[in-house]
Amino acid sequence: MKVIYPGTFDPITNGHLDILKRGLNLFEEVTLLVSFHPWKKTLFSIEERVEMIKEVTKDIKNIKVESYSGLLVDYIKKNKITGVIRGLRAVSDFEYEFQMALTNREMNRDFETIFFMTDIQYMYLSSSMVKELAKLNADIKNMVPKEVMERLQNKYKA
Repeated sequence: MKVIYPGTFDPITNGHLDILKRGLNLFEEVTLLVSFHPWKKTLFSIEERVEMIKEVTKDIKNIKVESYSGLLVDYIKKNKITGVIRGLRAVSDFEYEFQMALTNREMNRDFETIFFMTDIQYMYLSSSMVKELAKLNADIKNMVPKEVMERLQNKYKA
């Protein structure tokens, strides 16, 4: 089964990495698909996010990192993907992800969406929260890999 784990990953967090590793427990290979949407304001460019993810996953076997702009269902069809991994933290995530999964299924029935419940230690964690805390110079070392923390600190120094 070819699976992808799509997201903005601005930046990637320990919660994202937990979902990725758990996905690798079930699937031979996972492609981390970094999405780019011109209308969505991100702190890191698409190139920076891809580079950062490759850096923090270099010791994890059987992952690929790619970027994509456009509809997820188009990428899925073009690459013959059969599964999409998504992480859920709270009921609010479920409502959004459920709606998105049903919309995607309406457009393309050739793949399944697989939901992973977050590990309890990451329930509160989001990229937005991490950026906010980093901007205020808070301690985020338990939220993101060291390389990500350093990049965030450098971004907010400038």
